[in-house]
Amino acid sequence: MDDTSEAAHILVVDDDDRIRTLLKRFLQERGFRVSTAPHAKKALATLEALEFDLLILDVMMPGMDGFEMTEAVRHSSETPILLLTARGEAEDRIKGLSLGADDYLAKPFEPEELILRVNAILRRTRPVTAAIKQVMFGDWQFDLDREQLRQDDELVRLTGGEAALLAALAASAGQTVSRLVLSERTGSGERAVDVQVTRLRRKIERDPKEPVHLQTVRGEGYRLVADPVFSE
Repeated sequence: MDDTSEAAHILVVDDDDRIRTLLKRFLQERGFRVSTAPHAKKALATLEALEFDLLILDVMMPGMDGFEMTEAVRHSSETPILLLTARGEAEDRIKGLSLGADDYLAKPFEPEELILRVNAILRRTRPVTAAIKQVMFGDWQFDLDREQLRQDDELVRLTGGEAALLAALAASAGQTVSRLVLSERTGSGERAVDVQVTRLRRKIERDPKEPVHLQTVRGEGYRLVADPVFSE
């Protein structure tokens, strides 16, 4: 998974319920936070309340189409826009880009191509942020560079799998990380991720059956509730 997906919040706007659901699920599996809207009116209202790192807009929507929404967004925001359409004509692509879209992808497309284009846009447009150096939760401290866990400055032994899992969760402290992403980061299967979570909870939780720090987000993955310390 590309590091640009860390904490990126994407708004998917498509009037097709099936496509909207599939895109949300696929993007979430790759570590993105995703909100959706079935039409431009709802999307514009959502944009007034929340900030996004990227908008994915279907061009052929009833009412205000993707071109019109791109133009409306550009009156007040520079949020990156990726347009999706069933038509791949050059004039449509030129029109979308001239209105301020950052990229254009014709349907049908391979999901991996979408991810590549999303990551490319985020690399160009997102500000560089400091990396998390360590996290603190309760009386625990975890150093991401050394992959070392301490409790009140006393080193706690971790297996390689436990250390890799904790590092992956700590890098996105406070955010939900899918089991698929964790399996990619740790080089193990999703079932092995669940086993490592259970083992890690026995070490860091007072009551592993009622975890406070390493939480399960039902249907999505896991989240480490911790305070990050960033590198300078």
